[in-house]
Amino acid sequence: MQKVILVLAFLIPGVLHAQAPVSKLGSGSLEERLNQLERVMDARNAAQMALLDQMSQLQDEVADLRGKTEEHAYQIEQILQRQREIYQEIDRRLAAQPAAQAQAQSTPVNTTAVDTASSATYSANLSENEAYEQAIQLVLRDKRYDAAVPAFESFIQSYPNSTYVPNAHYWLGQLLFAESKYDQAKGHFSTVVTDFPDSNKRGDCILKLGIIAQQQNNTTKARELYNQVISEYANSTEAGLARKRLDNL
Repeated sequence: MQKVILVLAFLIPGVLHAQAPVSKLGSGSLEERLNQLERVMDARNAAQMALLDQMSQLQDEVADLRGKTEEHAYQIEQILQRQREIYQEIDRRLAAQPAAQAQAQSTPVNTTAVDTASSATYSANLSENEAYEQAIQLVLRDKRYDAAVPAFESFIQSYPNSTYVPNAHYWLGQLLFAESKYDQAKGHFSTVVTDFPDSNKRGDCILKLGIIAQQQNNTTKARELYNQVISEYANSTEAGLARKRLDNL
């Protein structure tokens, strides 16, 4: 009897030790083990899909940031271009003042001459020039965008025949666009496109109309406007931005 007890004492630890790894792998029928394996695979697949979703979201965010960076760079370039135009207008105005003063002293005011001057690159009417420059400076120098909107509106009402009118509509469109007032901005941009075909702001206005259409989920109209920019202003900065936006539609 003592020998049997001793033999069992040596065998039981070995049996328990041999069965330990089996218990870690799971027990039960083959069907239960397959179900367990399926649950493990499902969990792994779910984790992989979640990772793919996160990667997709990050890619979308990077693309959005890239688009905003390009848009901001373009807006800065437009502002710098407008500043250069203002400096050129000021230089021309200063150069023209002595001749204008001499003519005013020697001849009476000629309304026909004033009308002719209104079709030049800049206006000979100082109050008109001052009104337009004041509105521009509210944007470029003072950053008072809320005050610039009524200033441009008042300018258009006071000087409907001014050569600055297309630019005033353009700036009103830009200011309202920045405030996400897309319907109002669309009206001003459309005015430039339709009524002032020779304006150097027309290409940008078409581009902005395309962006507004895209913001309003009108993809078909946005694509049409972007293609119009590319067709009519093929080598311009606006065309390059239109191509990039078309690629992202």
